[in-house]
Amino acid sequence: MRIVGGRLRGRALSAPRGLDVRPTSDRAREGVFNILAHSIDWPGFDGITALDVFSGTGAYALEAISRGAAHGVFIDNDINSLKCAKSNAGACGEARNISALKLDACRLPPPPRAAKTPAALAFLDAPYKRNLTGAALLGLGHKGWLAPQAIVVVEVAVDEEIPLAAGYEPLDERSYGAAHIAFFRYRSAAAPG
Repeated sequence: MRIVGGRLRGRALSAPRGLDVRPTSDRAREGVFNILAHSIDWPGFDGITALDVFSGTGAYALEAISRGAAHGVFIDNDINSLKCAKSNAGACGEARNISALKLDACRLPPPPRAAKTPAALAFLDAPYKRNLTGAALLGLGHKGWLAPQAIVVVEVAVDEEIPLAAGYEPLDERSYGAAHIAFFRYRSAAAPG
């Protein structure tokens, strides 16, 4: 597993041992970032905060940092995953540009100041077939983690439904092997539409 684009391209990433973490393939991640760069209307990566919810290895946030994001936030309730993500950030020379938060993504509190939110980009890659995505989407929206018009990328199993939470507008969706990935725009209560 490696960073597939940007200034950190080619940097190797490690994954924690065991079956609890299922890293997104390099091919799928490259597809996600190509869509973000070329197919979604949004301001882009420069200077933003990117959330990596159910972060595992931290690959999504590190990929966003590689492409210009200023800060990445790893959210996971597994300490080994957070250690791995922090280690990957350190190996990429980005330890100062991340926050690692041991939180239950389905019961999010308001973000701490260190998270540098609201975020313009969020990735949710919950363990497949455990029905965690809907609660995480609600928490991100209701607790102040997302900026109005933020882009939210959700990965689930290819045969799994993505719950559409209030305040999220579907933009695109693709499948890569076992992964089904959908793109949403977050529209807060104050945003039009």
